[in-house]
Formats: sequence, structure tokens, C-alpha cells
Amino acid sequence: MEQSFLAWLRGRVQSLPGVAVGIGDDAAVLDIPAGHQLIATTDAIIDGVDFLTHEHSLADIGYKSIAVNLSDIAAMGATPTAALVTLSLPSHDATRTAAGLYEGILECAMQYKIAIAGGDISVYEGPLSISVTLLGTVLTGQAWLRNGAKEGDAIVLTGPVGGSLLGRHLRPTPRIELAQQLSRLTTVHAAMDISDGLSLDLDRLCAASGVGAELDMSAIPVHPDAVTRSESGGGTTALSHALGDGEDFELILAIDSTECNDLLSSKPELGLHRIGTFVGRTGLWSKSGADLKRLSPSGFIHGQTRLTSK
Repeated sequence: MEQSFLAWLRGRVQSLPGVAVGIGDDAAVLDIPAGHQLIATTDAIIDGVDFLTHEHSLADIGYKSIAVNLSDIAAMGATPTAALVTLSLPSHDATRTAAGLYEGILECAMQYKIAIAGGDISVYEGPLSISVTLLGTVLTGQAWLRNGAKEGDAIVLTGPVGGSLLGRHLRPTPRIELAQQLSRLTTVHAAMDISDGLSLDLDRLCAASGVGAELDMSAIPVHPDAVTRSESGGGTTALSHALGDGEDFELILAIDSTECNDLLSSKPELGLHRIGTFVGRTGLWSKSGADLKRLSPSGFIHGQTRLTSK
């Protein structure tokens, strides 16, 4: 199966600058521009945890495998260049499964102008799993990290959150273009993408930076899907879904407060939301006027099952 499939795949992938040698050799050869550093991220998605093969299309699953890694590249303020894709396929109908997955993989790769430079395919008696290593570049010393948030910085969110499991989690929009715009417009002190939940990932960024966060709960942009989930029963509010659902793949940013206010007024088309302020007091805090209330972070804990069947 592997050789015939690879021959088909070589005819489908696009050739892009930066990849000197791609699919077909023992390893890929990549060119790194002078004055840049290499950014590398990897993530695996697994049937029953991140998707359900009996409910979700193979193309959507393949698309997600690339998009979630692109979100990590965006969170570093980097430009994506190439991906290495490893498929672990259930033995039943493996070739059809691989082809279906690659329809979504190639769609996402073409959309964000990245090359599929290599990877691996294995067939076994187990669940479908896709592991992607995504590579990118950033100007030397300019990568956004989690540990740079400063007391007084604005907490900025790139878009509405919550309710992604109604379907957005399969076709997320990694904030590559927006991150590149922000790199030119302002100085981002720290950044992180939201994969496990706004409050949980914000708490992790705070821990890395040694700060806390005061949140204006009324300023958090709640996605309509979060409202839909709250109205379907279960007693969870739309705001709680926004704080803890995860799989939103928006970015949390730390930006100087004055620069943030200038950016919000001068570039409203970017769709940024200031949702609070980083503070010296550790922990997450809900602020209403002069009143502060400790907020417990919520979200997906790895090792648990993220999805359940409808």
C-alpha cells in the first residue's frame, strides 16, 4: 500500500520554496532563511479523543490535524513552511482512509501555503491516529513565548470562544495571518493558543510568566455556539462554555496596555478583544468594579476523553 500511495501523494503535493528535497527520500531537506530561527511543533490527534471516525468526515479529520499545529505556529508569531505527517491507520480499508485524510490535509496545506515534506504511514490493529510535525521560521530572537507577560499588560483575545465542539473544532481557523500582522504593528510580550480552554490556558501562561490575571467577564467575546450549547440543557452557562470548552484555537496575547488601547482604536478590523489585565497577584481573578473573586481554571485535562458520541 505504501509505495503506490506515496506515488499518488507525490503527484498531489505542491512544491514550495524552502523545501529542497521533499517526499520520496529518507528525509526532507529544508532551507532556512538567513537571520531566522527554526520553529518546530508537533501534535497528535486520536480517534475517540479528538475526533470520531463514525461521525466525522475523513477530510475534516485530516484538515484538523494540520490546522491545530498551525495554531501553535501562530502562537509563536512565526511563519509556517513545511509539515511532516505520520498516519497510523486501522488495517481495515487503510488505503481509502489515507486518501480521505489527505484530501483534508492537502486542502489545509494549500490554504496556508505549507509543503507536505514527508512523514510515515503504518497500518495496525488499533485506532486511527495522525501525528503532525509542523515547521516554521521567525526572525532571530523574535519568537513569542509564554513567559514574557508583564504586570500591567493587557490580556488580549483574538476572537470569540466557546462551543467549538458543535463542529468548529474540526475546521478551526489558525490565526497565522493575524499573528503576522500583529508582529508588524506592535510588540507582543507573550502568547499562547487556546486548545484546552481559555481559563486553563490563560492560567498556564500566567504561571510561565509569574503573573496573575484580572478578567472583565463582560468583555469576554462569547461565541454563538457557546450560547447554543448552554440552551441545549445541562445547566452550564454560555460564559462557562467560553471559559472552559477549549478547541477554539484563538490566541491569548500580552500587549503593553497603552499599545493595546491604541491598536484597538486604530485597527478595529483586526477583531481584537481586551478582556483584562495581567497583575502581580498570582491566580485568575474575576473583576467587577472594585470587587475581586478568585476564578478556578477549567478546561480539557490531557489523559481524559475530550469527545463523546452524540
